[in-house]
Amino acid sequence: MPDWLGLYYREPLELTHGEGRHVWDAHGRRYLDFYGGVLTTMTAHALPEVTKAVGEQAGRILHTSTFYLDRHMVELAERIAALSRIPDPRVFFTTSGTEANDTALLLATAHRRSHQVLAMRNSYHGRSFSSIAVTGNSAWSPTALSPLQTLYVHGGVRTRGPYAHLSDAEFTAACVADLEDVLGQAHGTVAALIAEPVQGVGGFTAPPDGLYAAFREVLDRHGILWISDEVQTGWGRTGDHFWGWQAHAENGPPDLVTFAKGLGNGMAVGGVVGRAEVMNSLDAHSVSTFGGSPVTTAAALANLTYLLEHDLQGNARRVGGLLAERLRAIAAGLPVVREVRGRGLMLGIELAERDGTPSGRAAAAALEHCREGGLLVGRGGREGNVLRIAPPLTLTVAEAEQGAAVLEQALRRSQQDLDTLERP
Repeated sequence: MPDWLGLYYREPLELTHGEGRHVWDAHGRRYLDFYGGVLTTMTAHALPEVTKAVGEQAGRILHTSTFYLDRHMVELAERIAALSRIPDPRVFFTTSGTEANDTALLLATAHRRSHQVLAMRNSYHGRSFSSIAVTGNSAWSPTALSPLQTLYVHGGVRTRGPYAHLSDAEFTAACVADLEDVLGQAHGTVAALIAEPVQGVGGFTAPPDGLYAAFREVLDRHGILWISDEVQTGWGRTGDHFWGWQAHAENGPPDLVTFAKGLGNGMAVGGVVGRAEVMNSLDAHSVSTFGGSPVTTAAALANLTYLLEHDLQGNARRVGGLLAERLRAIAAGLPVVREVRGRGLMLGIELAERDGTPSGRAAAAALEHCREGGLLVGRGGREGNVLRIAPPLTLTVAEAEQGAAVLEQALRRSQQDLDTLERP
């Protein structure tokens, strides 16, 4: 495998099986999972409803392709269309979030007849050639070559940058002014703005509520489409909303919404839902060999049904709120923690040196300490200095407390590591 395919931990971890919110390694050790395979095991490991749906469908037929009707694909598309809040929607299935964003960019640029795209600084949208081209995070953008002309605007990071000192209202106004200025320098038609409501790889950063609604007023004047990348924020993970864009809903829904990760609870499924006018704008043939396969859509339909019937959005709001309060209380006495942020069960802990600069070494140490304590978390941020907390949405209060206790010890040990290094 290539060198750039990195692994977590000094001694790489092999996971062999899971159940509920826990996983086991090859040595039989159990871990509380606060990362879910990068926000992908959304409901629970080995959820019976999903494993049953996969097994039953696999026993009938594994693959057909989009050239043939499949009942699960149609039913899942109808369910997502209804949940999208988009008028007259159409749904297209892919195998990943990267492919979903690639598809959305294809649709938007074809519809607008332009290869100019707006994106947010500190953003991440996947690893394909086109999605890397709209990724505003240099740590995840390995080439300057691009099929798109991308213009980056402010707004995705609230607590850093030239507008961090402003109030929320002033911050939004400044970002809107920046957007207007960027459009004034663009040549010709801009196709779309693509934005994550909460930036995932960027460290779970987010703008003030309403920023993208304010952007929408500007975009509408220019006929520019809005693509909301919900690969990490969709399906109720943020607790307050089913979709991340709903925190910015004053001027209506996006034109296109991309999704993936948690929908299949580990099965490879993603897609795009959007206005028919845009979704139908391709004037050539297309097909998806594996997108919307019988097995993955059967799994996704069972998973989505379970999520809705058990109000996992509400659980994310309740348990996530308790977990966030607990983490902020822990952080209050630790200089290594610059900020605890996020909403629902999508929380970030940003770590810093004593001078306030991002501390990737503190985050790396905390990751190891968490593992030693039986807890798996993620890592992100431009400097790799943010711990990413995103457990399955069935997380219990007791498990949240257990995870918080391990995080407290890990952060305290990371603080001690830094203090030791700084001594003369």
